[in-house]
Amino acid sequence: MARSALLNVMVQAATKAGRGLVRDFGEVENLQVSRKGPGDFVSAADKKAEQIIYRELEKARPGWGFRMEEAGDVAGDGQHVWHIDPLDGTTNFLHGIPMFAVSIALERQGQIVAGVVYNPVMDELYVAERGGGAFMNDRRIRVAQRRDMADCVVGTGIPHLGRPDQGRSLIELREMVGQVSGIRRFGSAALDLCWVAAGRMDGFWEAHLNSWDIAAGAIIVREAGGFVSDFAGKDAMLESGSIVAGNEVVHQALLEHLKQAHARL
Repeated sequence: MARSALLNVMVQAATKAGRGLVRDFGEVENLQVSRKGPGDFVSAADKKAEQIIYRELEKARPGWGFRMEEAGDVAGDGQHVWHIDPLDGTTNFLHGIPMFAVSIALERQGQIVAGVVYNPVMDELYVAERGGGAFMNDRRIRVAQRRDMADCVVGTGIPHLGRPDQGRSLIELREMVGQVSGIRRFGSAALDLCWVAAGRMDGFWEAHLNSWDIAAGAIIVREAGGFVSDFAGKDAMLESGSIVAGNEVVHQALLEHLKQAHARL
């Protein structure tokens, strides 16, 4: 595929940060057996990757705003905001599980217009720009076309220790487990959405996410022909922190089952 100048800037930042994460990931196994553990090391790797991305993007597009997981918000021109997660799947990284990604999205005048998600261990690069389709390693991707929920595999997130709504999540799981072929929890919302875009999973839902977790994945799903909304069926994922994704039929079915689950709360 021929990438735009904007996507080239985003890909360069994501892959540069990803190369650093792969080097750091190689040290995690050694740190697992130390008395101190890898926690501090992983936190440093996360921040280092974010600094790399920030420098690359600020150099290429000076004056644009940032919303970052580690460093917070940086004011910009009021028209452009980068949403950056330098290490989506930190717990996986911490435990030596090779399911994590760099996620970068650009919001322009309130709309996400481009997204890049890079899994450096698998060397899978997902990119999309509004109106240009979605690609994985330069190959066009499309959402799966299954229509019967009994044939579908869907992904979700489960609130971990200290997160709210664990009870709500269990009710959602109870509703969904009787409807689908399988449920997966991989630990990286950005990659989960990309796997929906690539047809590896048929749908995805999760709540209590941040904009940097889902902004890039959301446009990649849409450009792969999928449907994305918040739990209310609205285009307010970044504000609400909830997201539902799939092809048209699966997306609607997930919304209906979530509605039924939440009615029991």
